[in-house]
Amino acid sequence: MKIITAIAAATLLTVALSSCGNTIRGMGKDTANTVDATQNAGHRVNRAASN
Repeated sequence: MKIITAIAAATLLTVALSSCGNTIRGMGKDTANTVDATQNAGHRVNRAASN
């Protein structure tokens, strides 16, 4: 019984940690996209002001 509990706990821990990794990776991508969008908006404003 202890072995089954240990295997279940290890499996749950593995799934939980892999979920955290995906969330952190996704947040990094979202942040990069936000920076890109902000820079693009700044370039568009600069071009509009130059005309």
